[in-house]
Amino acid sequence: MPRSPRPPTARWTPALETALVREIAREWARVNQSHFRSRMVAPTIALVSHASFLGRWVHDTRTIELSRPLVLGRPWAVAIEVLKHEMAHQYVHEALGVTDETAHGPRFREVCAAMGVDAAASGLPSVDGGGVSEEARAIDRITKLLALAGSPNVHEAEAATMAAQRLLLRYNLDLAAARGARGYVHRHLGEPSGRIYEPDRILSTILGRYFFVEVIWVSVYRPLEGRHGSVLEICGTPENVRIAEYVHGFLRATASRLWENHGRAHARRSGRERLVFLAGVMAGVSDKLSRQERTSAEEGLVWVKDADLSGFLRKRYPHIRHVRYGGERRTETYERGRAAGREVVIHKGIETTRSGGALLLPAKR
Repeated sequence: MPRSPRPPTARWTPALETALVREIAREWARVNQSHFRSRMVAPTIALVSHASFLGRWVHDTRTIELSRPLVLGRPWAVAIEVLKHEMAHQYVHEALGVTDETAHGPRFREVCAAMGVDAAASGLPSVDGGGVSEEARAIDRITKLLALAGSPNVHEAEAATMAAQRLLLRYNLDLAAARGARGYVHRHLGEPSGRIYEPDRILSTILGRYFFVEVIWVSVYRPLEGRHGSVLEICGTPENVRIAEYVHGFLRATASRLWENHGRAHARRSGRERLVFLAGVMAGVSDKLSRQERTSAEEGLVWVKDADLSGFLRKRYPHIRHVRYGGERRTETYERGRAAGREVVIHKGIETTRSGGALLLPAKR
């Protein structure tokens, strides 16, 4: 297993540690019910200082040990993936009574596949899928078109953006038609927040509707603060997750830049006005992508929801709750943001590798 990260330097207190262990125990109970049908008896949860492993199930003492540096130094989602991994070991030993296999033997892998648990030894999510060459070529063409979308010529940029969107659609349609085994991954985007504001809600809808990923807001715990929050999770093929992650960062940075320009021009700097404007920007981007979607439909390119990907999400979260929220007031500031969003062109640069391949450059922030 990879070594655990070093713990952060923030002050850690016994009260915070007690609250953290209690929260992990609650998470164990939730996963036991949702993924394992409450077939296991609660073990002892222990935080340990070992740097040689992230977590382990100790059968003799009925203990799940988690590395304290892991839980404090990594995102909460990573710690929970490790917890689920160790719970799968517990399930194989105690519920199935399997003792004659290696730790990551066939029964363990079957349990992980059936219950949406990461079977990797580290329990860490990854998007390094290393797809087949045909997929790599398709993504390479898409990223080159996104680079062309940076053209100073507005019409060239618009054409390149729409061409990239159509090619991404064709790529996913071809992938679905092949009906081959597809590997899905997940990733959390952004920092956990105590409240989800409308700009981020609209952005999550954009990713789920136009960029071939499933999106869900999940609850996380912030150990150093002793508080809960929410973070956006996306699921999809490694290639689609990489592109959606870029779009997320690009649009958030672009919306913030547009707000700065708007504030200088209109002398409006309040936090409320900022949220209203950013929501308008995201709505404008959505308007633009909707028009592109209609154009693709007229060309006979229509995406049908990926049932396998939906199944992957349902394995990870068997009980999903849908909630409706009211949006920001549609003020003049909102409409100005919406107009600015309709002019956004999603583009980025390309970095060529030594082997001749292309890499997506990170969004400028």
